[in-house]
Amino acid sequence: QVQLVESGGGRVQPGGSLRLSCAASGFTLDYYTIGWFRQAPGKEREGVSCISSGDGSTYYADSVKGRFTISRDYAKNTLYLQMNSLKPEDTAVYYCATDPIIIATMPCPGRYVEVWGQGTLVTVSS
Repeated sequence: QVQLVESGGGRVQPGGSLRLSCAASGFTLDYYTIGWFRQAPGKEREGVSCISSGDGSTYYADSVKGRFTISRDYAKNTLYLQMNSLKPEDTAVYYCATDPIIIATMPCPGRYVEVWGQGTLVTVSS
């Protein structure tokens, strides 16, 4: 079964860090372009970061550039999002996905499976 399972969300104070994980099943993650999205209550879904299947190039939204890092673990078939210097405005449900919608919002070309994770909630609050 083709599946993405996210974990690592939670509550953290401003300035803190979290690492989100996205475990892939049923396909080899590194063969596909994949990214992270987030959606806060009352706001549109936002493309956060992505990594391309071809050359491994990455993209970051201006709102997270310099604070977040996307990476893959070949052995674990898992995607990560390291989130540092978190701000209250980072509060959202975060989703990992390999889907053509990536190219509609972020410059990460490649191949896609059309599968989304279930989402994991990140709350940045004192």
